[in-house]
Amino acid sequence: MTRKELLLMTAPLRDSVEIPYHDIGPGLSPPEIALVAALHGDEINGTYILARLADFLRCVEAGKFPDLTLRKRVLIIPAVNVMGINTRSRSWPFDKNDLNRMFPGSPHGETTQRIAYAVLEATKKARYRVDIHSSSADFEELPQVRVYYPTDAEKEGARRFGLTAIMERRPGPVFSTTLMNSWKVWPGESYLLTVGHAGNIQLNHCQDVFKALVTFLGRTGILEGVTLDEGDYGVFYFTRGHEARVYAEQAGMFVSDSRVGRWVNKGQELGYIYDSFNGNVHTKVEAPVTGLLTGIRRQPLLFEGELLLRVCTKEPNTLP
Repeated sequence: MTRKELLLMTAPLRDSVEIPYHDIGPGLSPPEIALVAALHGDEINGTYILARLADFLRCVEAGKFPDLTLRKRVLIIPAVNVMGINTRSRSWPFDKNDLNRMFPGSPHGETTQRIAYAVLEATKKARYRVDIHSSSADFEELPQVRVYYPTDAEKEGARRFGLTAIMERRPGPVFSTTLMNSWKVWPGESYLLTVGHAGNIQLNHCQDVFKALVTFLGRTGILEGVTLDEGDYGVFYFTRGHEARVYAEQAGMFVSDSRVGRWVNKGQELGYIYDSFNGNVHTKVEAPVTGLLTGIRRQPLLFEGELLLRVCTKEPNTLP
C-alpha cells in the first residue's frame, strides 16, 4: 500500500495542506473501486470507516489474513475536506463553500473547485465508485445504499453490500453540482452510502458499513476469500413511494429512545413532543404505517413542521 497526495495546497503563513489517499492492490490503472468520504467536514463516520478499511486491506496485502487475497486495485480517500474535519466545520472553512456543490470543479479555479476536480479525476474511471455521507447532526439515518436514476446494474449491484435498505432517490436541483452526478457521466456503477448522523461516530453503524464494504469487495471479486452469505435475504429496495414521513405538528422538545433499523407497527409509540418549559406532553408521536424505521430526529429542540421520522413499507403506500 502506498500513501499519496491527491492535492497539495500552500498556505500564506502556515504549513501546506495536503489531501492524502491510499492506493492499494495491484498497480493497474484505473482502480477497480474508488471510495470517498468526508466531503463534508462534520461527517466523521465515513472517515473512520475508510481509514479502518485501508488498514484492513494493508494487512491483507501484508499476508496477515492468509485466506484473503486482494485481486484488484482499490483507491481510498478517507477525508476530502481535511480542513473542515480539523476545524470541525461542515464546509471548507476558509471560503465556507460546500465541497459537494463544486463538481465537476476546475484545475484553475478557487481552492474548492481544484479539490473537486482532483477528486473527480482520481475516481471517475473506477468500475465501482462509493461516496460515504452522514445525515445532518439533527437526524439519524439507518445505514443504507442510495442510488440516483440508477441503471439496472446499479439496482442489482446495490444488493451486494447486504445492507437492509436500498433507497432510490430522485435528484433535487442541487444534484447537478455533486460528485455523484459527475460520476454518473462515466461508465461504471456509482453508490452513495448514508451512515448515521454527523458530528460524531456511531460505532454500531460504522461496523455494519465496514462489513458491508468488505462484503461488496468479496462479491465483486476484488477481495478473494471473503466468507459470504448466500443471496440477499433481508435486503429491501425502497423508492419515495414506500416512504411515510412524520412532521412535527408544533414546536417543543422531541424525545425518543427508538432505534433505527427496527420494524414498527402502525400506531406504535415512537416518541413524544414535550412542552420545553413545563414538561407537559404536547403530542404522542406514532408510526404512520407498518414498516422499517429508517430515520429519526436526534436533536430534541424543534420547530413546527420539522421532520421527526421516516418509516419505509415493504409495499408502496398512499400516504403523503
